[in-house]
Amino acid sequence: MENTTLKLRGMSCASCASNIEAAIRAVPGVKTCNVNFGAEQAAVTYDPSKTDIAVIQNAVDAAGYTAQPIQDNVLAPEDDTERRVRQAEHQRLTRKVWFSSIISAILVIGSFPAMTGLAIPLIPMWWHDPWLQLVLTAPVLFWAGSDFLINAWKALKRHTATMDTLVAVGTGTAYLYSLFPTFLPQWFTAQGLKPDVYFEAATVIIALLLLGRLLENRAKGKTSEAIRKLMGLQAKTARVIRDDRAIDIPIADVAVGDIILVRPGEKIPVDGEIVTGSSTIDEAMVTGESVPVKKQPGDAVIGATMNKTGSFQFRATRVGKDTFLAQIVKLVQQAQGSKAPIQRLADQVTGWFVPAVIAIAIFTFILWFNLMGNVTMALITTVGVLIIACPCALGLATPTSIMVGTGKGAEHGILIKGAESLELAHKLQTIVLDKTGTITQGKPTVTDYITVKGTAHHNELKLLSLAASVEQNSEHPLAEAVVQYAQSQGVKLANPQAFAAVAGSGVQGDVSDRQVQIGTHRWMQELGITTSALQPQWEQLEYLGKTVIWIAVDGQIEGMMGIADAVKPSSVNAIRMLQKMGLEVVMLTGDNQRTANVIAHEVGIQRVLAEVRPDQKAATVATIQAEDKVVAMVGDGINDAPALAQADVGIAIGTGTDVAIAASDITLISGDLQGIVTAIQLSRATIRNIKQNLFFAFIYNIAGIPIAAGILYPVFGWLLSPVIAGAAMAFSSVSVVTNALRLRNFKPVESRY
Repeated sequence: MENTTLKLRGMSCASCASNIEAAIRAVPGVKTCNVNFGAEQAAVTYDPSKTDIAVIQNAVDAAGYTAQPIQDNVLAPEDDTERRVRQAEHQRLTRKVWFSSIISAILVIGSFPAMTGLAIPLIPMWWHDPWLQLVLTAPVLFWAGSDFLINAWKALKRHTATMDTLVAVGTGTAYLYSLFPTFLPQWFTAQGLKPDVYFEAATVIIALLLLGRLLENRAKGKTSEAIRKLMGLQAKTARVIRDDRAIDIPIADVAVGDIILVRPGEKIPVDGEIVTGSSTIDEAMVTGESVPVKKQPGDAVIGATMNKTGSFQFRATRVGKDTFLAQIVKLVQQAQGSKAPIQRLADQVTGWFVPAVIAIAIFTFILWFNLMGNVTMALITTVGVLIIACPCALGLATPTSIMVGTGKGAEHGILIKGAESLELAHKLQTIVLDKTGTITQGKPTVTDYITVKGTAHHNELKLLSLAASVEQNSEHPLAEAVVQYAQSQGVKLANPQAFAAVAGSGVQGDVSDRQVQIGTHRWMQELGITTSALQPQWEQLEYLGKTVIWIAVDGQIEGMMGIADAVKPSSVNAIRMLQKMGLEVVMLTGDNQRTANVIAHEVGIQRVLAEVRPDQKAATVATIQAEDKVVAMVGDGINDAPALAQADVGIAIGTGTDVAIAASDITLISGDLQGIVTAIQLSRATIRNIKQNLFFAFIYNIAGIPIAAGILYPVFGWLLSPVIAGAAMAFSSVSVVTNALRLRNFKPVESRY
């Protein structure tokens, strides 16, 4: 399967989105399709052996819309064509709004004497002449409102209906009806009917709807502000060393392997590794940490971060779409184009909304005409129903909030892969935290090295060399601590033979014809190796909360190491905040129970699951889920990936491995547990915002349509003017988008304990 994102054009409402979605899903080979009305994009998963992008585009074209693949390089400068199209659309709408508004004002003012029966000074009666109104209304309806008519005609040819259908039928009905009293006033008088015209209603409705569309487009543009901010972080040029001289080239021309010079105060253009020089770098864009990080040869640097003090040269390792910043932008774009489960109800309603409204309008006309025998009243209520109904509010309620919410997450160093993850996060009940690298720094160091005296390998440095030689082939943080300790002691390492890693237990290998095994106390017992010689020292180290690894040579215990991993400074506060939010916090670790309890006590965790092997982590998470709890798993290592995938929400520490990040739903770029608190707070704020939008959209339509149909007339003798209905419809979608934009003011609540 392949994934692609298409930029859509021609949509005017949520019904259009539903039509496009149905058209794409009907293409053989398409597995999934999510159309985001707010973002005007379609996220499509398809089988390339059965279809291709061109076929999908043709299906969209056949549905009456257009689709273009979004360029692969997400960090390329914004396409000039796209910018011109957007600016031209804004200018076109602005012209039409001004024109229709001026004509509407003339017609409404001219109608005052006829509507009130009073001779109002400065407003001659000839202003209300139906022929003059006909002439003035025609360009408003057929030029300013041409989009409504054209789109309605296209929908009719496809045997579908959209919001444009409602507008075209409503304004068209008012206009066509007004033609009869204009051309045949005597017939109306002979029938005892007033030859009233409703040209001003049609023009005002179009003016208001165009104004609403202009404001909606402007507001929707602000929902992608986070993406534009991220793209704006990128440097525009890079100073590349070529032919022994530094030249400035566009960032798009940088290739992997180029040597790039960065001076103080400059942005780092792409990802790479320092080869000469050193400096401090502000990585707040990536990690959220305000304290600059010292970098020296061999250290990695990230594109778009800011060089502070020194000058250095680095080798480009990732450019273009492969840079860290590009991956962030891509993840945010994917999340903004995804659908949350809460949107399903709105999608279902949107599917039958327009046909249902047309049916209600027809019923309204028949009902009032039969009850009252008044064609004017029947016309007003029918047009009111058609105009006030607004599927756009329903279609915009969820995606606009998701777009803003995921964008705010990126600003706070939280990458949310999809709307479903964002929604699930607010339902979490239990947070399972891996210990090493999540609660702790993940950089354990050897604090104690104890050997058995009097054995064949009592020489401490020789034993250390044997142990470190085997450990150098392991990726485990504890192994790295052993190797670093050995190097600090100046010992030489050899290449082990027959190396093997036993998950959750330890490693073994042959060095200098000696079999060396390094691992847990439990593993030594399983191997039948006696540990009694160092039992008191082991108990003391474990009492102090240190992780103990045993060293056995040729089946005999030779020594042990005590290793400690400091707790992250932010862990205590973050865990307490999670608990204050009503969440159960569980610590999961492969350490022995006593060591785990010491760390848990330090950070305030009550429930500890210790001595859990990597292959048991996913099952452990499943066990907690079986307690009818919605569970998040937080981890950073390769062995955490299955548990991250098993959890309802997998949260990866961004400083961890790519495998863990790929398996997660949410990534905390900085590795700070405070990000979990922020992610959940953001999820709750976003879902609360979505519910507000959906409530408003449903209540607006549920209450507005009956009122427009005249349900209040028998009690109050009052009918809703189609003009007011048009204003209500125009601003309903604007209000939903505006409410979603309030999320841009989201700030995480941080408490210190």
